[in-house]
Amino acid sequence: MKKIFLGAILTVCLALISEAQVQNYEGPYTLEQCVEIALSNNLTLKRTELNQQITEANLLESQGQRIPSLSVGGSASYRWGRSLNPVTNLYETNELITFNPFADARITVFNGMRNTNTIAQSRIDLEAGLLDIEASKNQISLDIINQFINVVFNREQVKIAENQLKTSEEQLERTKKLVQAGTLAVAEQLDLQSTTSTNRVEVINAKNNLRLAKLNLAQAMQIPFTEDFDVIEPEFEINESLMATEDAKKIYDVAVDIMPEIQSATKKAESAELGTKIAKAGFYPQLSISGNVFSNFADQPKNNMANFDPFSDQMRNNLSQSLGASLNIPLFSNFSNRASVQRARAQYQISQIAEIEAKNQLRQDIETAYNQALAAEETFEATGLRVQSLQESFRVAQQRFDLGAINSVDFQVAQNNLFNAQADLLNAKYTYIFRVKVLDFYLGNPINLN
Repeated sequence: MKKIFLGAILTVCLALISEAQVQNYEGPYTLEQCVEIALSNNLTLKRTELNQQITEANLLESQGQRIPSLSVGGSASYRWGRSLNPVTNLYETNELITFNPFADARITVFNGMRNTNTIAQSRIDLEAGLLDIEASKNQISLDIINQFINVVFNREQVKIAENQLKTSEEQLERTKKLVQAGTLAVAEQLDLQSTTSTNRVEVINAKNNLRLAKLNLAQAMQIPFTEDFDVIEPEFEINESLMATEDAKKIYDVAVDIMPEIQSATKKAESAELGTKIAKAGFYPQLSISGNVFSNFADQPKNNMANFDPFSDQMRNNLSQSLGASLNIPLFSNFSNRASVQRARAQYQISQIAEIEAKNQLRQDIETAYNQALAAEETFEATGLRVQSLQESFRVAQQRFDLGAINSVDFQVAQNNLFNAQADLLNAKYTYIFRVKVLDFYLGNPINLN
């Protein structure tokens, strides 16, 4: 009990320290800070942790069934009129004050191993609960990483849109001068004005998307959203060794042994198996031993004499002690025990199916994540080559447009092709990063972007 009490105090202190640290965070936020704040504020996670305290209480209660129960108490009464004097054992017509203290102790000696199996089940339930908490933390962390990457991606989209607008504005200013000089037709200027207006709208849309991405991240962190909310982009470069060398099967072989949701499903199956043994205990005899101590005191004179036994003498002289044993052999319980065993067996089979489902889901998730990562890698590489080609095409188109060799429409096509390809490359880059990080997560590597 002392260890439990000290452990509870330590847990509360650590929680308060962590909460104080989280509250002291001020933006912009790093990825690690985003994850820590989300874990600290997530109400579902807090509810799971509180449910874990209930499981701990169940374990404490089941362990207590192995030791004797002890109760002490007493009763007092005031009587008048004709009543039985407990000291003289005679009926008397007097005022009478009595006091009856008692102590009672009981212990179960055997009940079909119910207590032993219940303790083992409670311990397994406690372990499963801890694994569920860890699985929840992993899922929250993955969600935050996804939202964080989305913010960084949309920030880059804003830069691309602004660069596109800047290029259009520069070309528009140059075209205006050429139109004034009579070198170009007014239609060229009008086309570029339309393109510039469209680019301004794209900048506005990109900024709105960035704001929405920040809002989604702040809400996932469960903190109030403000306009100055921002994140610190980690330094991250894609290299040839980024993609996991293991195939989907090898990743699954590692993940199935370390993922907390799989371990939790296994623990819950073990708990359900013990539930079957607990239910079978209803068919076994139950043996218990009890002890009782009792005494009484009355304030009436013994044999109507002026002097009567004092309190200590009466308590000692009237002391009664007993020791007994109780054996209960179940012969017929209206099929209650049989029904309990049937339910427990069904629950065990359900938990086994849940364990298989968890493993199948993990395998499918890894297969999907692996194929998505491969596709993202190929898309990123192909889009990178496309951007390189379009950059050269745009450079040539810009030179030809400056020389008047092509019109504004052809120039806009080349410009739009380049900026669209750059946006696609950016999308492919961050999609690739996230897909690979998911595979790293299944391999048990830390969840970060470094």
